[in-house]
Amino acid sequence: MSNSRALADADLKDSDTGLQDTAEQQVSVWKDFLSVIKIGIVNSNVITAFTGIWLALHFTGQGFLTNLDTVLLTIAGSAFVIAGSCALNNFIDIDIDPLMESKKERPTVTGRFSPKVVLSLGIFFLAAGLILLAFTTLTAAAIGAFGAFAYVVIYSMWAKRKLVSNTIIGSFSGAVPPLIGWAAVEPKLSVLAWMLFLVMFIWQPPHFYALAMKRCEEYRAAGIPMLPVVKGFKATKRSMMLWVAALLPLPFFMMDLGYSFVILATILNIGWLTLAIKGYRSKDDLKWARIMFVYSLNYLTILFVAMVIVTSL
Repeated sequence: MSNSRALADADLKDSDTGLQDTAEQQVSVWKDFLSVIKIGIVNSNVITAFTGIWLALHFTGQGFLTNLDTVLLTIAGSAFVIAGSCALNNFIDIDIDPLMESKKERPTVTGRFSPKVVLSLGIFFLAAGLILLAFTTLTAAAIGAFGAFAYVVIYSMWAKRKLVSNTIIGSFSGAVPPLIGWAAVEPKLSVLAWMLFLVMFIWQPPHFYALAMKRCEEYRAAGIPMLPVVKGFKATKRSMMLWVAALLPLPFFMMDLGYSFVILATILNIGWLTLAIKGYRSKDDLKWARIMFVYSLNYLTILFVAMVIVTSL
């Protein structure tokens, strides 16, 4: 009896271990999948797309709940287009990612996801996303297709590897999500819709230059001509300051959102510009770059959430 019980306990333990290993493998695959589609980029861009939807509904006098189908199609379509584009970017960067320390754990580098799988995922999500957007308006689908082409082909396959202006060129694709959201509701893009595009476009260079400063040596090792690599930190700081300064007039073209938003956006802009100017006196460039990077993330989140709040009151 004791031997039988011992064997039963051993079998039960082995079964538990097997289940645990399976669960851990499933979690690992899920994490790898989220890494391939760059879930952080997907989430942040979906926020801006949602803001575009919300504002278009507000200013065209349409209800949110009565247009819930359009909202869901646009959010899902935008997320799929962005996820597919990011997966294709991972596929394209297979040769340079192993040279960068911060990207050595990507599934495409470790081999946990084969290039064929990543390519298939990218094409599937991109196609699915464009189809979903086409169910809203053809304008939204066309803008989504442009954003994907700009990111995958113009930026990832060409500009990133050849031009020091790669970040600026890549900013076009990163600025289209709010336009997609707006166009899904109202294909005729208003001045405010284009202001959302400009905010996103101008925000990206100082945001990504801060990240490029932090990873300067990685980009150098990979042969990527990022601004800090080619022209140094001083030129990068100057460029960041100029881009942040370019944000200053934009809130005054967004008066439809009310004085409270204009004041908030101006305060955020002045705070960021002040921080950018302090970079000239910074003794620790990398610490300053980290602060600039964190500020840029909070800036974008606060700004776009505020747009929704002020039009909800």
